Amino acid sequence: MGSLCVWAVAALLATSGCWLAEGLKTSRRGSVHSATMPRTSSQEPNSMEKGKADGNIDQSLSDPDGDPCRRTYCGRGRQCVLMADTGRAECVCQEKCRPSFVPVCGSDGRFYENHCEVYRTACLERRRIYVVHSKDCFFKGNACTMSEYNRLKSMLLDMQPKVLKDGGQSQQRDMEEKRARVDTMFKYLDVDQDGRLVSGELEKISMKEHLEDSLLECTMQDLLRYDDYNNDRHLSLHEFYTAFQVVQLSLAEDQWISISTVTVGLSAVLTCAIQGTLRPPIIWKRNGIILNFLDLEDINVSDFGDDGSLYITKVTTIHMGNYSCHAYGYEDLYQTHVLQVNVPPVILVYPETQAQEPGVSASLHCHADGIPNPKLLWLKNGMDLLPRSSTQLALIANGSELFIGSVRYEDTGAYTCIAKNEVGVDEDISSLFVEDSAKKTLANILWREEGLSVGNMFYVFSDEGITVLQPSECEIRKHMQRAERIVATYEEMCPKGEGVSPQHCVWSSAVNVRDKYIYVTQPLLSRLLVVDVQTQKVVQAVTTDSFPVKMLYDKSHDQVWVLTWGDMDRTHPTLQVIPQASVGEVHHAIRTTFQRVSDFFIPPTNLIITHVRFAFVFLKNEPAVHKIDLETFHRVKTISLKNYSCIPVSMAYTHLSGFYFVQCESKSHLKAPPQLLIDSVTDAVIGPNLNITGQAFVSPDGRYIVTPDPQSSKLIVQTVSFQGELGLNQEVDEPIAVSDLAFQPSFTESNQHVVVATSGSGKDLLFADLSSGRTEVLRSLKEPLAPQAWPWGGPNRVVVSSGLFGQYLVTPSAESLFVLNGKQRSPHCEVSDIKRGNTVVWVGEV
Repeated sequence: MGSLCVWAVAALLATSGCWLAEGLKTSRRGSVHSATMPRTSSQEPNSMEKGKADGNIDQSLSDPDGDPCRRTYCGRGRQCVLMADTGRAECVCQEKCRPSFVPVCGSDGRFYENHCEVYRTACLERRRIYVVHSKDCFFKGNACTMSEYNRLKSMLLDMQPKVLKDGGQSQQRDMEEKRARVDTMFKYLDVDQDGRLVSGELEKISMKEHLEDSLLECTMQDLLRYDDYNNDRHLSLHEFYTAFQVVQLSLAEDQWISISTVTVGLSAVLTCAIQGTLRPPIIWKRNGIILNFLDLEDINVSDFGDDGSLYITKVTTIHMGNYSCHAYGYEDLYQTHVLQVNVPPVILVYPETQAQEPGVSASLHCHADGIPNPKLLWLKNGMDLLPRSSTQLALIANGSELFIGSVRYEDTGAYTCIAKNEVGVDEDISSLFVEDSAKKTLANILWREEGLSVGNMFYVFSDEGITVLQPSECEIRKHMQRAERIVATYEEMCPKGEGVSPQHCVWSSAVNVRDKYIYVTQPLLSRLLVVDVQTQKVVQAVTTDSFPVKMLYDKSHDQVWVLTWGDMDRTHPTLQVIPQASVGEVHHAIRTTFQRVSDFFIPPTNLIITHVRFAFVFLKNEPAVHKIDLETFHRVKTISLKNYSCIPVSMAYTHLSGFYFVQCESKSHLKAPPQLLIDSVTDAVIGPNLNITGQAFVSPDGRYIVTPDPQSSKLIVQTVSFQGELGLNQEVDEPIAVSDLAFQPSFTESNQHVVVATSGSGKDLLFADLSSGRTEVLRSLKEPLAPQAWPWGGPNRVVVSSGLFGQYLVTPSAESLFVLNGKQRSPHCEVSDIKRGNTVVWVGEV
């Protein structure tokens, strides 16, 4: 009975057709069975629970410990009840079944209205009764066979005049035509117009129309004999519709749109509110993609015999968004379910500990992600913290920063930041010690001498070597010269004969590995270097295939992925992986099986999304993206982009609704193709992202998508709502030929961002506030590297921020390096004699 086609048998006197085309089968998976146990009287949510779930999501499925019946499976025809005297769960015969007409024959030769009635009767009579695939019980002991009865009904239907004008054919239009003809027939047969067909009326019409001369074995009385399901000796219009298989569907106006909310990690059930006689199977869609026939690990549609609900076994933020349901063949009548996924707050404070002398200012920072946006409050030593004055103690950006203007000894304490939203609470402590520097306490020593010596630094890789820069003081803490030796092999960091004279370093890409190591590629030497952050020394050179040009760090599996070109013409590209990248041992690059690789993409992590399972690989000149398992390195799936003639160039991702943004290769300088959207739930291409073209950049919290338009040089800003709806937010009017783009948290509003964009052809740098649209442009940052002077792909002028709580950014010019103050939106300082410093990494807590 796992086929949706079986539904056609449900029509008692059906023809042999199926509602769904042959081959459209619903697979039965174990996860469906576990999620679709019959709801019993003891499992009904109370009114308060219904309110929380908005009547559409059964969150109780996710709480197996709250009710013993949630752990008890009673089987078909039985239900679980809690015994009043013992409080134990016991299985008893089901009191009643859901009112649905899906007629079947039982093995006892009796007719049953649906499957549930078969098994309920078996329980009550304590004997085995099962469904048999036979219609004999409908016509037992009568010469009127199923075939003859269908001939009678067809003849009666053909006698009725066509009511609707000819038009385009569709299943829905055909059903409207049939319903009109059945309505006409019923009115004609109902002589006294009381809405009921009785035996006398059927007999009279038979004689009047001389139907007994048709040589059929069935008579008009058989309509009453076989279609009077409630045995009240008359046929209602509803029963008449059922006899002639007229589908009657309805959806209450207040159910057209249903908004539901569920907490991340729980299970969800979306129930379709479309009702009616002989309702065909329910079809579910997400972003226009039918879900019923996809083999998804986390989404299932209930099988035959159930109510057509959609089950999500473990909800994550990618599941938020719109789902629609309709009866098969009747797409014009549909219900939209808007699913919002709430996430408890996850909090981070900075610094965890700091020591200050009396009289100086101090700031304690707190950042929290969650859905809805968490509210922040502060405690000092467990007591509510009340700002004394705007100059001495102030809460900035909705509590994201606690500012103390002039610290005193009594300000020493443990400051607790608490984040709350509708579904949870999180907290963390930032400790402040106020003491005379002469005391040199342990806290002071740890914070000043160790913390600042290796952390919170920019590492800049330039022609001269590696520069370690402390941004607030614009102080070069260390400079590793190009002739400095590698610890493990005693080779020079940038040996002579690298291909360019005089001797200098050539870098292309660098990544921070858990603030312990920096991996940086040397494409002309076919290797990458490992820099130990603690000792600030190069500790190893790892050999790779020729011309390693790009790296990404997979934090979830502690792996560094390396793209190599083979040569400058990219004729033999490969993809390699360095496992256990943060472990202090000798590292080796493992070559994967992927050839002809043009690029790859690994989705980022954040406070909420801490684990990523898949990467994506693009192959040269191929209109597809290949989904790769990050643990096994195996190809999971190929997502074809052939229908859109799209050869992928870059990807971006937001975990809110799970959208991938694919930039397609431009074949003409006149018009670039639009971005494509891919749904990560179904791995299906949704279609173009409006008419937006270019490379997308996504904010760390996934809420903003910023695309520099290559034609207008303006920034197109899109947002993703907490209901998973992607919308166009604004267009930043200030044009700039964007080379690179970075996000900084707003210093005036919590959960907001500022975009910082560099120009690849001029001296401009743009600050754009994403919440207000306000922009500022710096126009004096000197010329960037010429594009031809940076042949390794990617931006020719990078911009790198100093982390979640940092206010500084770094961007190079051809001959120097600029440090910017993002809080004041102004240049902070210029560091000269750093040439081609276009490879930059931030290392530190913030």
